[in-house]
Amino acid sequence: MLLLTGCSVNPVTGENQLSLIGESQELAMGAEQYTPTQQTQGGQFYIDPELTLYVREVGNKLARVSDRPDLPYEFVVLNSSVPNAWALPGGKIAVNRGLLTELEDEAQLASVLGHEIVHAAARHSVQRMQQGMLISAGVAGLGFALSDNEWAGLLMGGAAVGAQLALAQYGQGDELESDHYGMLYMKEAGYDPQAAVELQEIFLALSNGQQAGFVDGLFATHPPSAKRVSENSKLVSEIGGGGYRGADVYKKKTATLRKVQPAYDAHDEAMKLASDGDMSAALNKINEAINLLPREAMFYSLRGRIYQEQKKNDKAQADFDKAVSMYPEMFVYRLNNGLTALQLNNLSKARENLTRANEVVPTSIAFLRLGDIAVKDNNRKEAIAYYSKAAESSGDIAEEARKKLAALTQ
Repeated sequence: MLLLTGCSVNPVTGENQLSLIGESQELAMGAEQYTPTQQTQGGQFYIDPELTLYVREVGNKLARVSDRPDLPYEFVVLNSSVPNAWALPGGKIAVNRGLLTELEDEAQLASVLGHEIVHAAARHSVQRMQQGMLISAGVAGLGFALSDNEWAGLLMGGAAVGAQLALAQYGQGDELESDHYGMLYMKEAGYDPQAAVELQEIFLALSNGQQAGFVDGLFATHPPSAKRVSENSKLVSEIGGGGYRGADVYKKKTATLRKVQPAYDAHDEAMKLASDGDMSAALNKINEAINLLPREAMFYSLRGRIYQEQKKNDKAQADFDKAVSMYPEMFVYRLNNGLTALQLNNLSKARENLTRANEVVPTSIAFLRLGDIAVKDNNRKEAIAYYSKAAESSGDIAEEARKKLAALTQ
């Protein structure tokens, strides 16, 4: 339940702002949404844990000098080629590996993280959520389609809210505010704020060139503009440039990421071929990725999906088993494993994996198929509960759930 708490002071700017969501709700929301939102955006980049430690170290340097140093900040690197970074309420921050490969030094990384820290500290996502709530309080029930995974159906409830908060577009005012105070944090932490100007120049050039991935990723949520470049330049001339750049350290810390990049390029190409319907070429390309980096669960998951499309369910099952064994917490690997097990009529395996998937990120397709399993087990009460849940979503899945529910309750 939301309590109307009226006005509060923005912790960063000192200005009065509308406050419908108190700090305890803000922190709870970020904590609840962090894991499911990470998972809807590719999951954690576990191949190089040292890289996450490094990003965390840089993030914490900036968090300590922020206007809300006591927030429970967390920083993770996500396994996504889409160049993006985001912040949830309460300082829960993520940066995609696809953005890290575009940066040149630690100061530019500090610019990205400082910017996201301001979004969290100034409660920008909470403000956006409140503006939505003034129009409609029913945010939590919305389904949110998984962008690159047409097999997964719709996210349910809390996971949908997290994904919306992470992926909603910031207004220019929030972006300029985050640039400004982020640069002040950089200066305070000893970094060269000129890196923030360079970063915007890079982004502006890339957005003008419409480089694939950036348009859908970073620029969709953090629109670049010539105004941001000029405002950042003006601030550097006021506060003074100079400070730590860390190009050599950054190069060393991202060496593994750059080394494995060809494997992810092959995966992304396979994904595109598969979505274009060329399963044979997609299979060749994903095999190339697996040969380059055999310990990446994501590659087996995609190959499993390709085998599913080719109606080779036994091979698909083996690949989903492999993906789950490498990254058991990842909901989408569990989901695909469960759906395939159901097609192979292995009900206990299907139930276990679909249930485990829903514990992390609930999806309407998982509820629907758990209902089917309950019907096969002659458990009418359980089937009704699952179908009712699936019927809360929208589209074909909800329609199928409603028909099956009607048949059970006649």
